[in-house]
This record gives sequence, C-alpha cells and structure tokens, in this order.
Amino acid sequence: MDITVLIMAGGSGERFWPLSTKERPKQLLKLVDQERSLIRMTVDRILPLVSAERVFIATNAIQAEGVLEELPVIDPKNIIIEPAFRDTAAAVGFGCVVIGERFPGSTMIVLASDHLIKDEEGFREALSVAVGIADSRIVTLGIKPTHPETGYGYLECGELIKGQPSRVLRFCEKPALEVAESYLESGRFLWNSGMFIFRIETMMNAFKKHLPGHSNTLEKISQLRKQSSISPEFYTQSLRELFEEFVKISLDFGIMERFEETWVIPVDIGWNDIGSFPALAEVFEANQNGTISRGAELREYNSFNNIVISEKRVALLGVKDLVVVETDDALLICSKEEAQNIKKIL
Repeated sequence: MDITVLIMAGGSGERFWPLSTKERPKQLLKLVDQERSLIRMTVDRILPLVSAERVFIATNAIQAEGVLEELPVIDPKNIIIEPAFRDTAAAVGFGCVVIGERFPGSTMIVLASDHLIKDEEGFREALSVAVGIADSRIVTLGIKPTHPETGYGYLECGELIKGQPSRVLRFCEKPALEVAESYLESGRFLWNSGMFIFRIETMMNAFKKHLPGHSNTLEKISQLRKQSSISPEFYTQSLRELFEEFVKISLDFGIMERFEETWVIPVDIGWNDIGSFPALAEVFEANQNGTISRGAELREYNSFNNIVISEKRVALLGVKDLVVVETDDALLICSKEEAQNIKKIL
C-alpha cells in the first residue's frame, strides 16, 4: 500500500507542567515507558505498517532538536518544521504539500505524537481498513466510549460494528456530563481520536472547497518550495510570512465537519490521549490507598486517590484527590478537578 505517515508533534503539553516545557513537551517525555518517550512509542507502533523513510514529523524549531534526539530512525529531512503555530488545518495542509512532493498520490495517515494505544496490532489492522476505503473519503478512527467522558469530542454515527466503516453523521463538541451520559446510553457515539486517513489529493480538494484561503496559501507555499535558486534565509522568512496568512482553525472545524464523505472505523484498542495528570490513573496501578506514585519515596496517612511524581521523599497527611508534581525547578500542587486548568497559570 502506498502509505505515508504524518505525526503531529508541535504541542506544548501545558497540562503536564512542570514535567512538560516548551523545549521538552509531553511527547518527548518518558511518561509511560521508562525507556521510550511517547513520540518514540508512536513511531515504533506504526513502523510495522510503513517504512521509516515514509514517516514524517511535524514540529517547530524549538522542539526539532529534541525530536531528532528521540527518533534516530527518522531522517532529518523528514522533520517538517512549521515557522508558526496556526492550528491543525494549517499543519496538515503544509504536511500534504511537503509529503506530496516526495510521495505524490500516497494515502496519508495523520497521528498525534502523544497518545497511548495498548492493542497495537488491532490499531494497525484498523488503519489498514481505513487506508483501503480512503479513496474519495476522509476516514478517522473512533474510540468506543468506556464512560461518559466530558473531555473528548464525540462522533455520532449510524450502525456501529467494531472494525467496520460507518458514515459520520455529525461531530459533537465536548459535552456536559448529562449529555455525555446520553451519548453513552445511545450506543451511536464514539470518541473522536483526532487521527485521520486520506489520499493527499482528496484532502487538497477539500481545502479548495471548504477552506479556500488555506488552499491559496498552500499553493503559494508549494510554488515557493519549487524555487531552487532562493537562499535558505529567504525561504524561511517567506514561509513565515505565508504562515501568517493562515486563519487559526482546526482540521475538525475547517474540513472534517463540512466534508461530505467523512467516515469512521469504530475501534476498541485501549486508547488514551493522556491529556492531563488524572489520566495516569488509567495507565498505572494505584497502591492500597488509590494513589499513583512515580519516583517518590511516599508515605501516606489518611490520604487517598492522589497522584505523586517526585524524586524526593513525600509525605501526605489527610489529603485526597491531589496532584503533586516536583521537578528540579518547580513544584505543582493542585486538585485533580483543576488539573485541566494548569495551562491557565503558566
């Protein structure tokens, strides 16, 4: 199969501060595996399906060096550096331009760099199904919900059969709890994983129809990249100026919700986007008090359901549902309930 892969790795991972920083964001951390970062796990997960020369990483100049250190298997010319963050529609469009030059006509798989997937074989099987139907369609993977989650977007579908393609009827924003409960009870909704599979030509045509401003800018970028005589400095400056033309909009809002042939493969693959510290409760086994501890020499008394990450001795007395994270230069203490809001204090 003529497959290429674009791994999105430009996020700052602010909800994992102070572990995650702009220079060393969540995807570069060995958060789950002591030997491999999240982005390395993502690349290793996809390599049985596609060769390393067909795997591209979309990131920024601040993080590019760290990405290369984590991924020695990836050729540096496969690192796509965005000069400015203009959201995922711009990032995917730019990736289509760059990858389309090297592998025209290929079917592209877009993945996040920081997701956890337990059933990796089932994941690759679902991607193969998606590639097989991604002719004039844009396909995504939809996660079978396990609980009424309010932190994810949802996809409403027709009949859902695991592993079988289904048309997406509508995209639903992150719901209130009672709405999420109704979604779960109906059996017609899936979590939106943020993974996309499409032929490059199909996506570029979708830009022309639904985001014509993006399409015009992408054409300018394509023409700029064809000018072999320009200096690297001129190219970098011109690319930065063109990126400023992009209106900030996600691929979901800009394309997926408007596209006529959006399909989904329902999957149950042990997926977790590890979006904030409380999500670690789904990854690691808790102690007898319901607490998850990483690195710390921990003592607890009358304390329950906490998350502690530190290399020091930590004592908890009479507290519950806290997140305690310590690094060399910072200390975070917050309630699990407020953990989604960490970026508001940065």
